[in-house]
Amino acid sequence: MDEQNKNLILATVLSALVILVWLVLFPPQQPVPALPTGSTEVATQPSGSVAVAPTVSGDGAAIPVLADEVTETRELALAESDRVVIDTARLSGSISLQGGRIDDLSLNDYRVTLAAESATETLLSPAGGPDAYYTVYGWAPAGGLDANLVPNANTDWTLESGTVLSVNAPITLVWDNQNGMIFRRDISIDENYMFTVKQSVANTTGVDQRMFPYGIVARKGEPDTIGFYILHEGVVRSSDGELQEIDYNDMPDQDPAEGGAVDKIEVTDKGWIGFTDKYWMTTLIPNAGQRFDSISKYTPSNDTYQTEIRLPVMTIAAGETQSITTSLFAGAKEWETLRNYQDDLGVDKFIDAIDWGIFSFLTKPIFQVLHFMNGLIGNMGIAIISLTLLIKALLLPLAYKSYVSMAKMKELQPEMQAMKERAGDDKQKLQKDMMALYKEKKVNPASGCLPILLQIPIFFSLYKVIFVTIELRHAPFFGWIQDLSAPDPTSFMNLFGLMPWDAPGTDSFIGILSIGVFPILMGVTMWMQQKLNPAPTDKTQAQIFAWMPWVFMFMLGRFASGLVVYWVANNTITFTQQYLIMRSQGVKPDVFGNILSGFRKSKDAEN
Repeated sequence: MDEQNKNLILATVLSALVILVWLVLFPPQQPVPALPTGSTEVATQPSGSVAVAPTVSGDGAAIPVLADEVTETRELALAESDRVVIDTARLSGSISLQGGRIDDLSLNDYRVTLAAESATETLLSPAGGPDAYYTVYGWAPAGGLDANLVPNANTDWTLESGTVLSVNAPITLVWDNQNGMIFRRDISIDENYMFTVKQSVANTTGVDQRMFPYGIVARKGEPDTIGFYILHEGVVRSSDGELQEIDYNDMPDQDPAEGGAVDKIEVTDKGWIGFTDKYWMTTLIPNAGQRFDSISKYTPSNDTYQTEIRLPVMTIAAGETQSITTSLFAGAKEWETLRNYQDDLGVDKFIDAIDWGIFSFLTKPIFQVLHFMNGLIGNMGIAIISLTLLIKALLLPLAYKSYVSMAKMKELQPEMQAMKERAGDDKQKLQKDMMALYKEKKVNPASGCLPILLQIPIFFSLYKVIFVTIELRHAPFFGWIQDLSAPDPTSFMNLFGLMPWDAPGTDSFIGILSIGVFPILMGVTMWMQQKLNPAPTDKTQAQIFAWMPWVFMFMLGRFASGLVVYWVANNTITFTQQYLIMRSQGVKPDVFGNILSGFRKSKDAEN
């Protein structure tokens, strides 16, 4: 086997192997089925379970827990307490006056599916209802203070000022413990997803009081997750510059009855903690420079996952009022929004809440270029094609050398075939003659492999970007491609989009074969590109290579359509570059003539 064929086979086999492993570890995402209006994407908790708020201890005292009976619907759970409406352009929901819990939040800009009648995405849901996911703020007693004298998750607050929480329209909740301490909670919200929560206490008891403030995000039961190794879902936190991700099943068990340990990090300067989903996140954020304990735990007795911030014990002198301010992010993980919070509010490493992966040195700049181009063009599909053009332009010097080498190899094919016939079974002589020919003609057969190998990390990084960034979710291209994060919805099963039903999923053999228009274009353009390369002299090798474009077509056919658009654009640009460079070297490839010639040969063979 000559050196050129060895390198070509090596590059192709390596590419196929990497993609096969990728398919096994990270199978293509299945389309999310349409959900009834008002439903969420996580499974409903069984009726009769109990949603509880976290338990925070301080100097031996503990916060009382919630003990609400689980209702059958979210709506019934919302009706269990008086509420203050949240109404902004981007968020809608309400705050429960019981506990002052922020526990009802929907994202106005995002819908569950592309259907016009689809419900908006629900982020937070009340305790006592299905899929409970909520925030709790309060004070824990210290120094022997009676726990009944501080507000907790069950405290009935009164609305002191404001009517509806909106941008530039804060609200104030108040609770008088009837024993000389008055607690207030001022809540405001910006135009995106950041709440500011100021907790204060006025001490009129005549003696000093000790207590510490806390904030909690609690989640009843483990939510449905994507389950891909490529994506982290669970606890995410930053502690003095170090980012940490914890899966739900890795959170430590902490049952108050058994005195189990918690996962605690003492943060001295800057940090935050919360839960992240694929596209959404809820995080507690103390002010920069504020010391706090960052805690995550799971309580098996009530099946509750929780993240907490516990701030230092405060001594409120007699006749004084003290306060503490923290922030709460509850919304979509939009790159620009997170970046602005990181830059403007000093929320350290907030942009890294997006799971950029091990190729972050590639995924971050790739996304930034996509985001910039999409801002200029207004179409993410065209932005992907523009990114492909940019990548090909950057790799052109290397590609030029490769294509010149391939052109020379193609020109030498008749002579190489003659050498093979003269050598017969003498493989050593053939190899020696081939190497002498390469040296004489100044051809490097290995130079054609490098551009192929460089495409692999770019391909993986773009796949990661398309999979994890919300900017690609439901992003339209043209025609039938209305969601670049989902597979091409057309197939021969729905007459390539002419019939009003979806293509089958990849859980069946027929679903794997039911590829759409763009995957077919990918196979065709890959085949056209292959026709420009020198064919292996061995017939078996030639047959293997002839099948490769069609094998790849089915392997990648159910990947996100944005990735397939990239692959089609990459193949087309590569074909054009290689064709023009080969022509400039005196080689005149007749790709379409080869198609007709092959068709005539097959007809002649039949006759």
